[in-house]
Amino acid sequence: MFKQLKALWKGEEGQGMAEYGLILALVAVVVIGALRLLGQGIEANFNEVTNGLTSSP
Repeated sequence: MFKQLKALWKGEEGQGMAEYGLILALVAVVVIGALRLLGQGIEANFNEVTNGLTSSP
């Protein structure tokens, strides 16, 4: 019984998935932050292109 508990305590099978989940969450936070910072500038560029296309004969 003690050996089984010790094996469960030292088990590292789920550890890799948890690390991948944390990395994925960190990447998502960085991407969301970058989009929020750059979003207005990108929107202005798209609006400029749209206005240029609609105003040309």
